[in-house]
Amino acid sequence: MDLYRVKKLTPRKLLQAEVPASKSLLNRALILAAFGKGDVLLRCGSYADDTEAMLSCLTALGIGTERRSDGVFVRGCGGIIGRRASLDVRSAGTAARFLTVALAFAGGDFTMTASAQMQRRPMEILSVLERAGVAIEYLGERGHFPFRMISNGIAETHITVDTDMSTQYASGLLLAAAAGHPLSLRLTGSRTNGSYIAMTLQLMEKFGARCRRTGDVIEVTPFDRSPACIEIEADLSGACYFYAMALLLRARVCIPRVHFSTLQGDIRFLRLLEERGVRLSDGPEGILADGTGVRDYPGFDVDMHDFSDQALTVAALAPFARTPSHLTGLSHTRRQESDRVRAIAENLTRLGVPVQEEEDGVLIAPAQPKDAVLSSFGDHRVAMAFSLIGLKTGGVAIEDPLCCAKTFPDYFSILDRITAEGH
Repeated sequence: MDLYRVKKLTPRKLLQAEVPASKSLLNRALILAAFGKGDVLLRCGSYADDTEAMLSCLTALGIGTERRSDGVFVRGCGGIIGRRASLDVRSAGTAARFLTVALAFAGGDFTMTASAQMQRRPMEILSVLERAGVAIEYLGERGHFPFRMISNGIAETHITVDTDMSTQYASGLLLAAAAGHPLSLRLTGSRTNGSYIAMTLQLMEKFGARCRRTGDVIEVTPFDRSPACIEIEADLSGACYFYAMALLLRARVCIPRVHFSTLQGDIRFLRLLEERGVRLSDGPEGILADGTGVRDYPGFDVDMHDFSDQALTVAALAPFARTPSHLTGLSHTRRQESDRVRAIAENLTRLGVPVQEEEDGVLIAPAQPKDAVLSSFGDHRVAMAFSLIGLKTGGVAIEDPLCCAKTFPDYFSILDRITAEGH
């Protein structure tokens, strides 16, 4: 499918959708389970390409995994892995960063390859590992995939990481520490208290690791043995595209396995909806968002650095607000699957929406979007977020919609279903 034409949606009943497991949580849990001791069931629903990439790499390392009806069963290696392997992380940023760090600590000779898209993304963590004594032979551009990594393990117990580059680097080091390598990690930058770091720490503690934080220094004591079972939440990042419909389309939306107790920082997006009149309630099945009472809503003036995956979603809601929106805290998203600040600006411009691009964000004026064909920029989040505008107006088409397979393969199939039911 080269082009997806979005149909206008007028919801007439409760909107529900099965969302894949959180790849942020599941891929973190896979690192802990795979490199820890003991067998563990990661109980979850479906999962997408990023997790498939992680699982294929674990298999290449000789780590046993098995897909079961109720989740993924992992036989922990206790740090004993094949010392020579070639791994392809595809386009999975979590696999790229978490696995690279875990393997550097475990030691061995590893050739790491990735998709063309991932090869364009810088891997600043490699310079951190080089300073810790790991040998990196770059097979292309320095600081990028592909590369060969030769490590005798990392003896350092005190490491510093700049969170402004990516909190995934900090998370990768914390996960490696929890699975068997005691570590004192000093965080610098503006995101030392970021939601993804908090998620990592809470998941580590579920596995039994002990974490002591003093200011921006985190001391980690590894867990002894994995628990028998860990529950993995539904992907809140993916769920937010549907929750956005509550505000945009004045709909009632409920996504199973999403609750206020979530470890995922994107829960802050639901609070933005609540501030604009969407009523939220948490029930046994999941959070219900009721936007039927919303008549109009103000724009968004928000620093999104700590839940930036939803910047594109907010940008899709912004044209329909009654006042301008200013989204900031987004400079790091220029280095993700696409330059997401540029993607927002270019697609809104195609739609005839006045937008001003800044280094750290965007200013968006209210406007009625015109018909347009929008680029996904090969980025799953761009494709999913900008489909929302088509649900409101009709006349929008998305190029390369299959890029959504990275995290949510069924997204556009679900849109087909709910738009058919809504008419």
